[in-house]
Amino acid sequence: MVPKVFREIIDLGDGRTISLETGKLAKQAHGSVVVQMGNAMLLCTVVSSYKESTMDFFPLTVDYREKFAAAGRYPGGFFKREARPSDGEVLTMRIVDRVLRPLFPSDYKTETQVMIQLMSHDEDVMPDALAGLAASCAIQLSDVPFECPISEARVGRINGEFVLNPSRSQLLESDIDMVIGASADSVMMVEGEMKEISEEEMADAIKFAHDAIKIQCAAQLRLAEAFGKKPVREYAPAKSDEAIASKVREASYDKIYAIAKGGHGKREREEAFSAVRDEVLALFSEEELAENVTLIKTYYSKVEKEAVRELTLSEGIRLDGRKTTDIRPIWCEIDYLPSVHGSAIFTRGETQALATVTLGTSRESNMIDMPTHQGEEKFYLHYNFPPFCTGDAYPLRGTSRREIGHGNLAQRALKGMIPDECPYTIRIVSEVLESNGSSSMATVCAGTMALMDAGIQMKKPVSGIAMGLISEGDRFAVLSDILGDEDHLGDMDFKVTGTVDGITACQMDIKVKGLPYDILVKALKQARDGRLHILGILKEAIAAPKPEVKPYAPKMITRRIPNDFIGALIGPGGKVIQELQKATGCTIVINEDPLTGEGIVEILGTKPAGIEAVLTKIDSLMFKPQVGGVYKVKVIKMLDFGAVVEYLDAPGNEVLLHISELAWERTDNVTDVINMGDVFEVKYFGKDPKTRKDKVSRKAILPKPEGFVERPPRDSSRDSRSGDRDNRGGDRDRKPRERRD
Repeated sequence: MVPKVFREIIDLGDGRTISLETGKLAKQAHGSVVVQMGNAMLLCTVVSSYKESTMDFFPLTVDYREKFAAAGRYPGGFFKREARPSDGEVLTMRIVDRVLRPLFPSDYKTETQVMIQLMSHDEDVMPDALAGLAASCAIQLSDVPFECPISEARVGRINGEFVLNPSRSQLLESDIDMVIGASADSVMMVEGEMKEISEEEMADAIKFAHDAIKIQCAAQLRLAEAFGKKPVREYAPAKSDEAIASKVREASYDKIYAIAKGGHGKREREEAFSAVRDEVLALFSEEELAENVTLIKTYYSKVEKEAVRELTLSEGIRLDGRKTTDIRPIWCEIDYLPSVHGSAIFTRGETQALATVTLGTSRESNMIDMPTHQGEEKFYLHYNFPPFCTGDAYPLRGTSRREIGHGNLAQRALKGMIPDECPYTIRIVSEVLESNGSSSMATVCAGTMALMDAGIQMKKPVSGIAMGLISEGDRFAVLSDILGDEDHLGDMDFKVTGTVDGITACQMDIKVKGLPYDILVKALKQARDGRLHILGILKEAIAAPKPEVKPYAPKMITRRIPNDFIGALIGPGGKVIQELQKATGCTIVINEDPLTGEGIVEILGTKPAGIEAVLTKIDSLMFKPQVGGVYKVKVIKMLDFGAVVEYLDAPGNEVLLHISELAWERTDNVTDVINMGDVFEVKYFGKDPKTRKDKVSRKAILPKPEGFVERPPRDSSRDSRSGDRDNRGGDRDRKPRERRD
């Protein structure tokens, strides 16, 4: 039976459309949709168990995968099937998860899985911009409780004009690359990178995306209505007890308020709050605790959040005693690790990051092999968040999604400030050693100093700051340099990085509905003040990039050579380049410029003499004497009919100097004029038309003796063919050899 298909079309206004289709695929899922733009097709399904989870949190899994078949490609590697998700897929999972999660009911604890799969790829469509739309639409078609539809859109700006969902090629011309997630009423998530734009420009880009998202949310509701949306399922709501809530608040609010106002450190504050919670629990009998302990702790957490927020809104005081615009004390140090190419420590309050820089050739670039994107990164950053940095102990289970996301944010913040002419592949590793408030922004600051310490000539230093927002009705407070607790208790967490001239990257999660844009711009401008303050401290630690890389760090020289010489430098079976690397201690990498066809030779070494030897070898391979030019040569081999000489300016380039070209006078023995190791000048005459070999002459640059009479020319072709045969007779007559019958 042919299935009944329901479809909704979204017109993007520039000739492009997005279609939403349901009823054909994955009908056993609780909700499924195919989202298509051009030839790109995403299948999204949602399934939520009907059994309530015993976990005390919402077990939501958002999974995004790109199928290699979607692009007509095979997976790389030995095993020809998709394996663990790539970093790019993980980043897409994160931007979808961050918008979806807050819209499920807070008391909904049922295991839920949203799966998004790229089934068909289009080079002109970036599928991650459609993933949020697909996820929300699948949920709208299900019976899973969810507050309202959302969508996500990417914004670029080319020649001052905003572009919705640009292609990857268009992004190369764009000075903005932002993904915005929102409902029809509120912006909820922003993430992206920019080329030093202003706060107002960033707000305008968000508005542009939000206008498009409103249309996409309306389309989801129309499709769900046409499909016949199922009634929202019933589930056991969270238990409540107003008497317990009142008792907890009465016993704890004033004490929590006083502790919050005390300006304590993290550990001292946690111990004080824990003591109050224990006092609250002690007010209940064992029977009451056995039945309601989870509910009591939940109410206590709500009171703690209320008291801390009220302190900030009414008195402008924060948990650690700071005012809303204050930034925690900062200290920095560079060149801390003696053996690395560049290092720096950045400590702000109870957050500390140690960054290292390693320099390499293009061979060390980070290879990207996804169905939708292949290439390499010559600048990349890895972020590690070990358990001890928060005073915890838990097993390491590989790189977390959080580590991938925070590392990507810091990488995007810094990459635009790496000079285009930088010859190195650069890897930054940030080790977070303490964390109580944005370690990703500490990574940006430590990474900037480590790059400058390594001698990378950054265009401008970059700093970053994490901001927060607390709002109640018409009252609001923007918080600079938030603590971990303020991130949890606040209404907005946004991280902004930039130079003195503008924003380079941002990551924003907004929990309050209908945030006015004027408050957003105010928050961004307050972030700019904090950024500039931090930049001033960074410059005190290191005012400018070091002029050179460190003595033990490799020096990188690049040299372009004509394509014809690549083979000569590599040699048969790689013999020449391997011997050269062994002799000089340098690493030599040869790439071909796809535009010009030239060879790009990268020479990496710690010893200047070794690098110079490689350059000399390259120069010698490319040496072409000019007709009429005079060159210094050295005798390296004596023959009966002349000498083999080597150009001093191009070691390894040899040429035969015939005996007849040694001097104007008759020469019977080569050793009468020159000897092994002699250095003198010769003139280059180009190719001899008879021998088709290079011809040089010593006598041509000597004065001709008075009364000299030119003799008939010597038959150089016979001399060159005779090898070691005795040709010292010069022009003497020879009898023709008799022919034997």
